[in-house]
Amino acid sequence: MQNHEIDYKLHGEEMQCVEIELDPQEAVIAEPGSFMMMTDGIQMQTLFGDGNQTGFMGKLFSAGKRLLTGENLFMTVYTNVSAQKRQVSFAAPYAGKIIPMDLSHLGGKIVCQKDSFLCAAKGVSVDIEFQKKLGTGLFGGEGFIMQKLEGDGMAFVHSGGHVIEKQLLPGEILKVDTGCIVAFTSDVDYDIQFVGGIKNTLFGGEGMFYAVLRGPGKVWIQTLPISRLAGRILAYGTGARKEEGSILGGLGNLLDGDR
Repeated sequence: MQNHEIDYKLHGEEMQCVEIELDPQEAVIAEPGSFMMMTDGIQMQTLFGDGNQTGFMGKLFSAGKRLLTGENLFMTVYTNVSAQKRQVSFAAPYAGKIIPMDLSHLGGKIVCQKDSFLCAAKGVSVDIEFQKKLGTGLFGGEGFIMQKLEGDGMAFVHSGGHVIEKQLLPGEILKVDTGCIVAFTSDVDYDIQFVGGIKNTLFGGEGMFYAVLRGPGKVWIQTLPISRLAGRILAYGTGARKEEGSILGGLGNLLDGDR
């Protein structure tokens, strides 16, 4: 095994965190801003990229690719420098589920949405995954530039809302909203398909394209992508409020302090 072998425990239901237990000299990498707490004896170090690159140009190139996925230039490494086991915990940035993935049991590679990675064992490579098909590149939206996690250690990604796992059989097809994809194994074929129909396109409210996942392989689907949640909050905060059946109408908003 090339990556550090870590133990973990998930806490919570809708607002989860993951507690990583590190043996002496074991380490875990995480996205900046995901840190929650740690016990004494763990050393924190900020690095360019995922810490697997050597040389200045390699580190710079890795950091530049992370910018393309909208991630931070840096990642943080937490190393247990004590002689006993120590713990460090990371929390998901919004309500949903944390998904533990043992890459050694998943073909050594997972492709995931660019904002879903939370943390992983030291040695796991965090890189970008371009979708090579022209249609996917032009119309893939959230699913065009994705992240790939490679190695043989544990990795953790987070989803919005509830997560559904599906094992696709060879040739089996699953059509999904591009924002609802959390991750899939490398043997899954990913493409974009036009919804079709003038009424569907103009009035369906689901966009012009959806993702097509073809088996064999495993996929993880989230019920509430952060883009959809943010859009609803923005619409609610900036648009005219529906009065929700109140006989007071706008006067009710004035009385409850919303205006």
